[in-house]
Amino acid sequence: MIPFLLNLAGAAALLLWAVRIIRTGIERAFAAQLRKWLRRSAGKPLLAAGTGTFTAVLLQSSTAVALLVADFVAKGTIGTAVGLAIILGADVGSAIITQILLLRAEWLVPLLLVTGVAMFLRGRRRPVRQGGRILTGLALVLISLDMIRAATAPLRSNDAIAPLAAYLGDDLISAFLLGAVLAWAMHSSVAAVLMFVTFVAEGVLSAPAGMSLVLGANLGGAVIPFLLTLSAPPAARTVVLANLVLRGGGALIALALLSGMIGSAQWGFLGATPARQTINLHLAYNLIVALAGLPLIGPLTNLLARLLEKPGTASVTIERLSALDPEVLDQPARALACANREVLRIGETIETMLASVMPLYDNWDDAVATAIREREREVNRMYFDTKLYLARLNQQELPEDQAQRSMELSSTAASFESAGDLIAKNLLNMAGKRKERGISFSPEGWRDLCDFHDRVLSNMQLALNVLMTGSIEAARQLVEEKDLIRDLEQKLQHRHMERLRSGRAESIESSNIHQETLRALKQVNAAFTIVAYPILTRAGELLTTRLANDPDEEHG
Repeated sequence: MIPFLLNLAGAAALLLWAVRIIRTGIERAFAAQLRKWLRRSAGKPLLAAGTGTFTAVLLQSSTAVALLVADFVAKGTIGTAVGLAIILGADVGSAIITQILLLRAEWLVPLLLVTGVAMFLRGRRRPVRQGGRILTGLALVLISLDMIRAATAPLRSNDAIAPLAAYLGDDLISAFLLGAVLAWAMHSSVAAVLMFVTFVAEGVLSAPAGMSLVLGANLGGAVIPFLLTLSAPPAARTVVLANLVLRGGGALIALALLSGMIGSAQWGFLGATPARQTINLHLAYNLIVALAGLPLIGPLTNLLARLLEKPGTASVTIERLSALDPEVLDQPARALACANREVLRIGETIETMLASVMPLYDNWDDAVATAIREREREVNRMYFDTKLYLARLNQQELPEDQAQRSMELSSTAASFESAGDLIAKNLLNMAGKRKERGISFSPEGWRDLCDFHDRVLSNMQLALNVLMTGSIEAARQLVEEKDLIRDLEQKLQHRHMERLRSGRAESIESSNIHQETLRALKQVNAAFTIVAYPILTRAGELLTTRLANDPDEEHG
């Protein structure tokens, strides 16, 4: 029994890791495009659902899409109803990817491995390297499924397993709950469903037991983003809770229908084999939930939004504690860690400012504008305190590496502070001018600004991750993004000039604001990219004028 459990655990671990590898490759290569597609689908629920389906197929995860959508909803980029439509489509996408990953061909695994590894090791451009990562991940998914098949093959004749399998086939509620718990524990409904279907294919479980496990996995998959967003703003919690109500409630209804049909055992309409019936039920279920849920998204999100609101709650302000502990200045390593935390806090504050400023171009709000200005004053105070703290630290004899780190943190804090000034003065000022003068952007121009802002915001989040982790690969990606942002800004400026030459009235009256906004956003992006250069310089990954051409050194 121990060898079986060990082999099964190893296969499940490889399956989870393979799905993660694929998702990581997609995110690193196409994150900006995915974010843009999701945001641009905000006009029509059917288009939003289709975009969610496509994105989930690429990311191999409806949970990843749900978290991304929750972030958009929290920032006001898209509404809760549209966000729910995207997530419902993503649930269908995750069901489609399980169908794809169950395809078997003996020649496919070696082809994927050879091609993927060659692309990753020999590729010079990030999309090529990450494409290799994706292909390698697909190969590992297929290998892990073969490992599960091999591990479970002896169970068909194992007398000890037969009673448990029979019990799950008779007690569908227990199977349902087990499927929900396993999907939640694995943090991947895709991996859980693949494993359950493989059990059915190998004859370890009956079709009813497998179907109940799969329905439970749908509930567990909806619980994952709900738990991960418990501390998010109400709007973000509304959209994931609505998905939990529809997907989880639908799973309970489907389980009741399945229990009523267990005696008849008429599953032929779902497929020719028990495994095919189980996987087809998963796809059919998610399609039905999506189609039935789309007409309900408006009333459901409105109802849940009212339930999650807390009217009359008094506003309580808790003073923020500085990370700069003067008591540890005689311990340089701890003092530098304190300074790093404070610089990170500066960056996070500026991130909230950037996320809040772009909606003001479309809908001015005096309270939000005042909050941005207050955040900018807070950033100035934090920067001043950090600068003095590091100056006091440098009054003592420091080892060369610690003295260098102190200078890097001081430079990063100054760069972040300049980004805060750009947001609070340049961008906020231009948003105010647009409101005062009643200026409107052309639809194309406004879409370009929103896309560019979202790209910069994504790079800002990447920069803060680099500051926390010191990852060489993430630092390299950040510097590559700086070059892409520069090229994109020039492209968008050129597109704006073309609209001016065509005589578009909206483009003419908004020209200065449009161009200055693009330039300010590019400068904000450059201010945050500074965190990558010291890391790449120490690693020998940075030449005098550009990145070295060596492939990634971190393959994780």
